[in-house]
Parts: sequence; C-alpha cells; structure tokens
Amino acid sequence: MREVCEVTKVHPEAVERVQKHMTDLGDVASLFKALADETRLNIAYALTIEEEMCVCDIAAVIGSSTATASHHLRYLRERALAKSERKGKQIYYSLSDDHVRQLVTIAHEHTKEGVENG
Repeated sequence: MREVCEVTKVHPEAVERVQKHMTDLGDVASLFKALADETRLNIAYALTIEEEMCVCDIAAVIGSSTATASHHLRYLRERALAKSERKGKQIYYSLSDDHVRQLVTIAHEHTKEGVENG
C-alpha cells in the first residue's frame, strides 16, 4: 500500500482547527533531543527504578567514568529533566518531577509493546 494520497485535497476546516491550537514546540523538541541520547536515556531510566542515585552509582550503572556520568547529568539538569542535591561529599541526582518519570516509563512500555506485537 502506498502511503501517499492519490489526490491533493486540503480540508480547510481541519487545518484551521489545528492551526488555532498550534504553539511553539521548541522546548518540547529540546526535551526529546535530551532523551534521544542513549546514555542520557539510560540514566533517566535508572532514575525511574531508583529514585535517587549518586554520580558514582550512576556511572557504575551506565558503565562509564564519573566524569562522563557527570557531564550527562549536568546536561539533563540544565534542561530541567533532573535535579541534584549535595549530601556531604557526594552529589545525588533524581528526575526533576513525575512528568519526566512518566515520559521515560511510557516510552519504554511503548517500545516493549511494539516488540511484543511485531
């Protein structure tokens, strides 16, 4: 089946309804860009399992140096996807809020369903 219309016919009512609600999605694209990196996504997913983790533990989970983990965590924090807290000599990270947790969890569930359903 071809995935292209065989005729060109614009439906002005539908276009107008959608255009009324369109907004700048630059920040949303930035959020998805941040999570599009596999290492950062692994970090975010780890933080859906363990609510708070220190940089050393995150580095061990993703199999990297603490410097690499810190770089990715800083990137997530700068985009309001993660937050940090100093506890003594260690820095602990967590996801910034439940929306981020839901995005990562839903995306993971969606891909599992896709694999299971062929």
